[in-house]
Formats: sequence, C-alpha cells, structure tokens
Amino acid sequence: MDKIRKQILLTLETNSRIDLSELAVLLGTDEVTIANEVAAMEKEHIICGYHTLIDWDRAGESLVNALIEVRVTPQRDQGFDKVAERIYNYPEVSAVYLISGGYDLLVTIEGRTLQEISHFVSGKLSPIDEVISTATYFILKKYKDHGTVLAKPSKGERMLITP
Repeated sequence: MDKIRKQILLTLETNSRIDLSELAVLLGTDEVTIANEVAAMEKEHIICGYHTLIDWDRAGESLVNALIEVRVTPQRDQGFDKVAERIYNYPEVSAVYLISGGYDLLVTIEGRTLQEISHFVSGKLSPIDEVISTATYFILKKYKDHGTVLAKPSKGERMLITP
C-alpha cells in the first residue's frame, strides 16, 4: 500500500467526517488526489463503510449488548464461512469474528432486553445444525469502543482521612 493511501485510511479511521479539502491540506496534497484515492478504495472495498459511534446510555436509550461465543462444526470444503454467513445475515447481529481458542466464532448482538437476546440465542442461533454450543456474555458498561473513550475520566481524588 502506498504512503498516501495509508495516511488517508489512518485519518478516516479516527475521523470519517473530515472534509476532503482539510484532509488534502493535512496530507500535503490536492483535494482531487484525495477524492480519487477515497473513491478507488471504496470501489475496491478497502473502505467498507462509514459509521457513527453513539453512546446510547447518554442518549437515554437502554440497549443491551452481548458477546456470544459459538462453537461450531465446520462444513466440508467451506470451513466456517457458510455458518458465519448464516449467522451474520440475522439483523440482530452486529459482528461475527472467527477467533482462536476454545470457541470458533464471536458474535456481537444488540437488543432491547436481556430476554430478547436470550430468545435470539435459544431460538435462532442454537438450533443451527452446525452449532455445538454457545456462551453468552452481557456487556454491562462500555468504557471504550472503537478507540473512543465513553466513560467519564476519574478525577483521581483521594479520600480525606482525619485522625
């Protein structure tokens, strides 16, 4: 990957809303070059999308997030891909990762309640023939997500101790 593409990607990864003219100045090139490179990387699916990170707790919405470890039987000639595809096509699923360790896939989902997520796991995920077992972990609080700190920084104050 050439240097300009890498610089564009690193900048967009932390600030996808940056203006192309501002990005051109930042990288010491012209706006047309930046626009052409971004368009080419979108076409090549190097840039796969643009997302907004929202702290739903602060927005007053109660959403439940869960990480689900899934152990599966890989399919002949397709490995884990076919099972992963079946799982990622559910609208509740935010992400699916092939992982190392005791489980094969890590699935992240979002729902309105713990029960909604439990019903998804028991009603949609577990019945898949290739799924051997699952383990569900509910996210209780997010401190940092996608490189952004969501928690309020601690003040670092010490308690006053008097004799």
